[in-house]
Amino acid sequence: MPSNHSYGRLVRRWLPPLAGAALAITLIFYLYRDLDFARFSTALMSANAAWIAVLAVTILLEQLANGWKWRQILHDLKPVPTLRLTGALLAGYGANVLVPLGISPLVRSWLIARMEDLKMATVLTTTIIARFIDGVIFALFAGLVAMAGQVPQVEGNLEIGLIIAGALNFVLFATALWALFRFRILFSQDGPLICRLFDWVAKWFRANGAILRGSLCDGVVWPRARRHRLYVLLGAIAAKLIAATHYLWAGLAVGVVLAPFDYLFLMVFAGFSLVLSRFVRVPGGFVIGSAFAFRLLGVPEEQALAMILFNFVMSIIVVVGGGLIVLWQSGIDIRRARHAAETPDVRS
Repeated sequence: MPSNHSYGRLVRRWLPPLAGAALAITLIFYLYRDLDFARFSTALMSANAAWIAVLAVTILLEQLANGWKWRQILHDLKPVPTLRLTGALLAGYGANVLVPLGISPLVRSWLIARMEDLKMATVLTTTIIARFIDGVIFALFAGLVAMAGQVPQVEGNLEIGLIIAGALNFVLFATALWALFRFRILFSQDGPLICRLFDWVAKWFRANGAILRGSLCDGVVWPRARRHRLYVLLGAIAAKLIAATHYLWAGLAVGVVLAPFDYLFLMVFAGFSLVLSRFVRVPGGFVIGSAFAFRLLGVPEEQALAMILFNFVMSIIVVVGGGLIVLWQSGIDIRRARHAAETPDVRS
Protein backbone atom coordinates (compact mmCIF):
# COMPACT_ATOMS: atom_id res chain seq x y z
CA MET A 1 0.00 0.00 0.00
CA PRO A 2 1.23 3.54 -0.68
CA SER A 3 2.81 5.18 2.35
CA ASN A 4 1.64 8.39 3.97
CA HIS A 5 4.73 10.03 2.49
CA SER A 6 3.62 9.00 -1.03
CA TYR A 7 0.14 10.36 -0.42
CA GLY A 8 1.60 13.62 0.86
CA ARG A 9 3.82 13.94 -2.19
CA LEU A 10 0.89 13.33 -4.53
CA VAL A 11 -1.18 15.93 -2.70
CA ARG A 12 1.59 18.53 -2.86
CA ARG A 13 2.12 17.86 -6.57
CA TRP A 14 -1.46 17.74 -7.80
CA LEU A 15 -3.53 19.78 -5.36
CA PRO A 16 -2.23 23.26 -6.38
CA PRO A 17 -2.72 22.74 -10.17
CA LEU A 18 -6.12 21.09 -9.66
CA ALA A 19 -7.25 23.92 -7.39
CA GLY A 20 -5.95 26.43 -9.91
CA ALA A 21 -7.77 24.69 -12.74
CA ALA A 22 -11.01 24.69 -10.74
CA LEU A 23 -10.64 28.41 -10.06
CA ALA A 24 -9.92 29.12 -13.74
CA ILE A 25 -12.99 27.18 -14.87
CA THR A 26 -15.11 29.00 -12.27
CA LEU A 27 -13.90 32.39 -13.51
CA ILE A 28 -14.59 31.50 -17.15
CA PHE A 29 -18.11 30.29 -16.32
CA TYR A 30 -18.71 33.48 -14.33
CA LEU A 31 -17.54 35.70 -17.16
CA TYR A 32 -19.75 33.94 -19.70
CA ARG A 33 -22.73 33.09 -17.48
CA ASP A 34 -25.05 35.10 -19.77
CA LEU A 35 -23.65 33.66 -23.01
CA ASP A 36 -26.17 33.11 -25.79
CA PHE A 37 -25.09 29.71 -27.12
CA ALA A 38 -27.15 30.09 -30.30
CA ARG A 39 -25.39 33.34 -31.21
CA PHE A 40 -22.04 31.84 -30.17
CA SER A 41 -22.61 28.83 -32.42
CA THR A 42 -23.61 31.14 -35.28
CA ALA A 43 -20.41 33.16 -34.80
CA LEU A 44 -18.33 30.00 -34.99
CA MET A 45 -20.12 28.51 -37.99
CA SER A 46 -20.15 31.73 -40.02
CA ALA A 47 -16.53 32.69 -39.30
CA ASN A 48 -14.40 33.62 -42.31
CA ALA A 49 -11.88 30.80 -42.77
CA ALA A 50 -9.49 33.04 -44.72
CA TRP A 51 -8.93 35.33 -41.71
CA ILE A 52 -8.45 32.31 -39.47
CA ALA A 53 -5.75 31.14 -41.89
CA VAL A 54 -4.11 34.58 -41.65
CA LEU A 55 -4.24 34.23 -37.85
CA ALA A 56 -2.42 30.89 -38.08
CA VAL A 57 0.26 32.43 -40.30
CA THR A 58 0.85 35.36 -37.95
CA ILE A 59 1.13 33.02 -34.95
CA LEU A 60 3.94 31.23 -36.77
CA LEU A 61 5.41 34.58 -37.88
CA GLU A 62 5.62 35.67 -34.24
CA GLN A 63 7.75 32.63 -33.46
CA LEU A 64 9.93 33.34 -36.50
CA ALA A 65 10.54 36.85 -35.13
CA ASN A 66 11.50 35.34 -31.77
CA GLY A 67 13.81 32.88 -33.49
CA TRP A 68 15.44 35.70 -35.47
CA LYS A 69 15.92 37.70 -32.26
CA TRP A 70 17.52 34.68 -30.57
CA ARG A 71 19.85 34.30 -33.58
CA GLN A 72 21.18 37.82 -32.99
CA ILE A 73 21.94 37.08 -29.33
CA LEU A 74 23.69 33.82 -30.23
CA HIS A 75 25.52 35.32 -33.20
CA ASP A 76 28.90 35.93 -31.53
CA LEU A 77 28.86 32.46 -29.97
CA LYS A 78 27.83 30.71 -33.17
CA PRO A 79 25.62 31.83 -36.05
CA VAL A 80 22.61 29.51 -36.01
CA PRO A 81 19.95 29.55 -38.76
CA THR A 82 16.72 31.30 -37.78
CA LEU A 83 14.57 28.36 -38.87
CA ARG A 84 16.51 25.99 -36.64
CA LEU A 85 16.08 28.29 -33.65
CA THR A 86 12.39 28.73 -34.44
CA GLY A 87 12.01 24.96 -34.57
CA ALA A 88 13.66 24.68 -31.16
CA LEU A 89 11.26 27.28 -29.76
CA LEU A 90 8.31 25.29 -31.08
CA ALA A 91 9.78 22.05 -29.74
CA GLY A 92 10.04 23.61 -26.30
CA TYR A 93 6.38 24.58 -26.33
CA GLY A 94 5.42 21.12 -27.54
CA ALA A 95 7.40 19.43 -24.78
CA ASN A 96 5.89 21.74 -22.20
CA VAL A 97 2.39 20.58 -23.09
CA LEU A 98 3.30 16.91 -22.77
CA VAL A 99 5.32 17.50 -19.61
CA PRO A 100 3.75 20.59 -17.95
CA LEU A 101 6.65 21.34 -15.59
CA GLY A 102 8.00 24.51 -17.20
CA ILE A 103 10.80 22.71 -19.05
CA SER A 104 10.34 24.61 -22.32
CA PRO A 105 13.55 26.72 -22.04
CA LEU A 106 15.51 23.62 -21.00
CA VAL A 107 14.31 21.54 -23.93
CA ARG A 108 14.97 24.21 -26.54
CA SER A 109 18.42 24.89 -25.06
CA TRP A 110 19.29 21.18 -25.02
CA LEU A 111 18.06 20.77 -28.59
CA ILE A 112 20.18 23.63 -29.97
CA ALA A 113 23.19 22.55 -27.92
CA ARG A 114 22.82 19.03 -29.32
CA MET A 115 22.52 20.17 -32.95
CA GLU A 116 25.16 22.94 -32.82
CA ASP A 117 27.73 21.27 -30.54
CA LEU A 118 27.34 23.90 -27.84
CA LYS A 119 27.01 23.58 -24.08
CA MET A 120 23.42 23.42 -22.93
CA ALA A 121 24.02 25.76 -19.98
CA THR A 122 25.54 28.34 -22.32
CA VAL A 123 22.56 28.23 -24.67
CA LEU A 124 20.18 28.35 -21.70
CA THR A 125 21.70 31.65 -20.56
CA THR A 126 21.00 33.19 -23.98
CA THR A 127 17.33 32.18 -23.65
CA ILE A 128 17.24 33.92 -20.28
CA ILE A 129 18.66 37.09 -21.85
CA ALA A 130 16.00 36.90 -24.57
CA ARG A 131 13.26 36.51 -21.94
CA PHE A 132 14.52 39.52 -19.97
CA ILE A 133 14.61 41.65 -23.13
CA ASP A 134 11.04 40.59 -23.92
CA GLY A 135 10.05 41.69 -20.42
CA VAL A 136 11.57 45.14 -20.92
CA ILE A 137 9.91 45.61 -24.32
CA PHE A 138 6.56 44.40 -22.97
CA ALA A 139 6.81 46.95 -20.15
CA LEU A 140 7.40 49.71 -22.68
CA PHE A 141 4.28 48.66 -24.61
CA ALA A 142 2.30 48.73 -21.36
CA GLY A 143 3.50 52.27 -20.69
CA LEU A 144 2.66 53.31 -24.25
CA VAL A 145 -0.90 51.98 -23.95
CA ALA A 146 -1.45 53.67 -20.58
CA MET A 147 0.08 57.03 -21.52
CA ALA A 148 -1.75 57.17 -24.85
CA GLY A 149 -5.01 57.35 -22.92
CA GLN A 150 -6.61 54.49 -24.85
CA VAL A 151 -7.48 52.43 -21.76
CA PRO A 152 -11.18 51.63 -21.12
CA GLN A 153 -12.67 53.64 -18.27
CA VAL A 154 -13.73 51.42 -15.38
CA GLU A 155 -14.08 51.78 -11.62
CA GLY A 156 -10.70 52.59 -10.19
CA ASN A 157 -7.91 53.84 -12.42
CA LEU A 158 -6.81 51.18 -14.87
CA GLU A 159 -4.31 53.53 -16.50
CA ILE A 160 -2.46 54.03 -13.21
CA GLY A 161 -2.53 50.27 -12.65
CA LEU A 162 -0.99 49.61 -16.06
CA ILE A 163 1.65 52.30 -15.51
CA ILE A 164 2.61 50.84 -12.13
CA ALA A 165 2.63 47.26 -13.44
CA GLY A 166 4.64 48.30 -16.49
CA ALA A 167 7.13 50.26 -14.37
CA LEU A 168 7.62 47.33 -11.99
CA ASN A 169 8.03 45.01 -14.96
CA PHE A 170 10.60 47.33 -16.54
CA VAL A 171 12.60 47.74 -13.33
CA LEU A 172 12.53 44.00 -12.62
CA PHE A 173 13.75 42.86 -16.03
CA ALA A 174 16.13 45.76 -16.62
CA THR A 175 17.73 45.15 -13.22
CA ALA A 176 17.97 41.43 -13.93
CA LEU A 177 19.72 42.15 -17.24
CA TRP A 178 22.12 44.58 -15.57
CA ALA A 179 22.93 42.09 -12.79
CA LEU A 180 23.48 39.30 -15.32
CA PHE A 181 26.19 41.23 -17.14
CA ARG A 182 27.53 43.07 -14.07
CA PHE A 183 28.24 39.95 -12.01
CA ARG A 184 29.19 37.59 -14.81
CA ILE A 185 32.90 37.63 -13.97
CA LEU A 186 32.23 37.38 -10.23
CA PHE A 187 30.04 34.30 -10.73
CA SER A 188 32.78 32.55 -12.71
CA GLN A 189 35.20 32.74 -9.77
CA ASP A 190 35.58 30.18 -6.98
CA GLY A 191 35.88 32.46 -3.97
CA PRO A 192 32.52 34.26 -3.50
CA LEU A 193 29.97 32.71 -1.15
CA ILE A 194 27.24 32.52 -3.81
CA CYS A 195 29.57 30.49 -6.02
CA ARG A 196 30.36 28.05 -3.22
CA LEU A 197 26.64 27.67 -2.50
CA PHE A 198 26.00 27.05 -6.20
CA ASP A 199 28.70 24.38 -6.31
CA TRP A 200 27.22 22.73 -3.20
CA VAL A 201 23.76 22.60 -4.79
CA ALA A 202 25.23 21.32 -8.07
CA LYS A 203 26.61 18.29 -6.22
CA TRP A 204 23.03 17.20 -5.52
CA PHE A 205 22.60 16.80 -9.28
CA ARG A 206 26.01 15.12 -9.62
CA ALA A 207 27.32 18.09 -11.59
CA ASN A 208 30.61 19.92 -11.44
CA GLY A 209 29.58 23.35 -10.13
CA ALA A 210 32.68 25.19 -11.35
CA ILE A 211 32.34 23.89 -14.92
CA LEU A 212 28.59 24.52 -14.90
CA ARG A 213 29.10 28.10 -13.71
CA GLY A 214 31.64 28.65 -16.45
CA SER A 215 29.23 27.35 -19.08
CA LEU A 216 26.44 29.60 -17.80
CA CYS A 217 28.73 32.64 -17.82
CA ASP A 218 29.84 31.87 -21.37
CA GLY A 219 26.24 32.48 -22.44
CA VAL A 220 26.13 36.00 -20.99
CA VAL A 221 26.82 37.62 -24.34
CA TRP A 222 25.73 40.72 -26.19
CA PRO A 223 26.44 41.19 -29.91
CA ARG A 224 29.55 43.22 -30.61
CA ALA A 225 28.20 44.52 -33.92
CA ARG A 226 25.84 47.46 -33.56
CA ARG A 227 23.46 46.15 -36.20
CA HIS A 228 23.00 42.85 -34.37
CA ARG A 229 22.24 44.73 -31.14
CA LEU A 230 19.63 46.73 -33.02
CA TYR A 231 18.23 43.53 -34.52
CA VAL A 232 17.72 42.06 -31.05
CA LEU A 233 15.50 44.98 -30.08
CA LEU A 234 13.74 45.07 -33.45
CA GLY A 235 13.02 41.35 -33.19
CA ALA A 236 11.50 41.74 -29.72
CA ILE A 237 9.37 44.70 -30.84
CA ALA A 238 8.27 42.92 -34.02
CA ALA A 239 7.19 39.84 -32.08
CA LYS A 240 5.03 41.95 -29.75
CA LEU A 241 3.46 43.88 -32.62
CA ILE A 242 2.67 40.67 -34.47
CA ALA A 243 1.17 39.20 -31.28
CA ALA A 244 -1.06 42.27 -30.97
CA THR A 245 -2.55 41.52 -34.42
CA HIS A 246 -3.76 38.04 -33.47
CA TYR A 247 -7.08 39.36 -32.20
CA LEU A 248 -7.32 41.63 -35.24
CA TRP A 249 -7.47 38.60 -37.57
CA ALA A 250 -9.67 36.61 -35.18
CA GLY A 251 -12.00 39.61 -34.96
CA LEU A 252 -12.20 40.04 -38.71
CA ALA A 253 -13.21 36.38 -38.92
CA VAL A 254 -16.36 37.13 -36.89
CA GLY A 255 -16.95 40.72 -38.00
CA VAL A 256 -15.40 42.58 -35.06
CA VAL A 257 -13.10 45.56 -35.72
CA LEU A 258 -11.54 47.57 -32.90
CA ALA A 259 -9.37 50.68 -32.71
CA PRO A 260 -5.61 50.09 -33.24
CA PHE A 261 -4.70 50.80 -29.60
CA ASP A 262 -7.39 48.36 -28.44
CA TYR A 263 -5.35 45.49 -29.84
CA LEU A 264 -2.28 46.68 -27.94
CA PHE A 265 -4.44 46.95 -24.80
CA LEU A 266 -5.64 43.37 -25.32
CA MET A 267 -2.07 42.12 -25.65
CA VAL A 268 -0.87 44.01 -22.56
CA PHE A 269 -3.83 43.15 -20.34
CA ALA A 270 -3.85 39.47 -21.33
CA GLY A 271 -0.06 39.35 -20.98
CA PHE A 272 -0.15 40.67 -17.42
CA SER A 273 -2.96 38.22 -16.63
CA LEU A 274 -0.81 35.37 -17.95
CA VAL A 275 2.13 36.38 -15.74
CA LEU A 276 -0.10 36.76 -12.68
CA SER A 277 -1.80 33.41 -13.29
CA ARG A 278 1.55 31.65 -13.51
CA PHE A 279 2.61 33.25 -10.25
CA VAL A 280 -0.52 32.01 -8.42
CA ARG A 281 -0.52 28.73 -10.42
CA VAL A 282 -3.90 29.26 -12.08
CA PRO A 283 -3.99 27.94 -15.68
CA GLY A 284 -5.71 29.78 -18.50
CA GLY A 285 -4.48 33.22 -17.47
CA PHE A 286 -4.30 34.48 -21.04
CA VAL A 287 -7.85 33.31 -21.78
CA ILE A 288 -9.25 34.81 -18.56
CA GLY A 289 -7.38 38.08 -19.10
CA SER A 290 -8.57 38.29 -22.69
CA ALA A 291 -12.17 37.71 -21.56
CA PHE A 292 -11.94 40.54 -19.02
CA ALA A 293 -10.32 42.84 -21.59
CA PHE A 294 -13.00 42.15 -24.21
CA ARG A 295 -15.67 42.91 -21.61
CA LEU A 296 -13.97 46.23 -20.82
CA LEU A 297 -13.91 47.05 -24.53
CA GLY A 298 -17.62 46.27 -24.88
CA VAL A 299 -17.21 43.40 -27.36
CA PRO A 300 -20.29 41.11 -27.36
CA GLU A 301 -19.63 37.95 -25.35
CA GLU A 302 -20.39 35.59 -28.22
CA GLN A 303 -17.91 37.18 -30.64
CA ALA A 304 -15.33 37.66 -27.89
CA LEU A 305 -15.42 34.00 -26.90
CA ALA A 306 -15.18 32.95 -30.55
CA MET A 307 -12.11 35.19 -31.02
CA ILE A 308 -10.47 33.74 -27.90
CA LEU A 309 -11.27 30.20 -29.03
CA PHE A 310 -9.83 30.75 -32.52
CA ASN A 311 -6.65 32.24 -31.07
CA PHE A 312 -6.26 29.41 -28.54
CA VAL A 313 -6.94 26.58 -31.00
CA MET A 314 -4.69 28.01 -33.72
CA SER A 315 -1.90 28.49 -31.18
CA ILE A 316 -2.19 24.85 -30.14
CA ILE A 317 -2.22 23.64 -33.74
CA VAL A 318 0.62 25.86 -35.01
CA VAL A 319 2.92 26.20 -32.00
CA VAL A 320 2.39 23.00 -30.05
CA GLY A 321 1.65 20.86 -33.10
CA GLY A 322 4.66 22.30 -34.91
CA GLY A 323 6.82 21.68 -31.85
CA LEU A 324 5.82 18.03 -31.65
CA ILE A 325 6.62 17.62 -35.35
CA VAL A 326 10.08 19.14 -34.77
CA LEU A 327 10.69 16.73 -31.88
CA TRP A 328 9.55 13.79 -34.02
CA GLN A 329 11.68 14.79 -37.01
CA SER A 330 14.69 15.20 -34.74
CA GLY A 331 14.23 11.62 -33.58
CA ILE A 332 13.82 12.73 -29.98
CA ASP A 333 11.66 10.84 -27.51
CA ILE A 334 9.92 13.21 -25.09
CA ARG A 335 11.09 11.19 -22.08
CA ARG A 336 14.67 11.49 -23.31
CA ALA A 337 14.21 15.23 -23.89
CA ARG A 338 12.84 15.68 -20.38
CA HIS A 339 15.68 13.65 -18.81
CA ALA A 340 18.34 15.56 -20.76
CA ALA A 341 16.73 18.90 -19.97
CA GLU A 342 16.69 18.15 -16.25
CA THR A 343 20.32 16.96 -16.25
CA PRO A 344 22.91 19.79 -16.19
CA ASP A 345 25.29 19.81 -19.13
CA VAL A 346 28.80 20.08 -17.72
CA ARG A 347 30.89 19.35 -20.79
CA SER A 348 34.20 21.10 -20.62
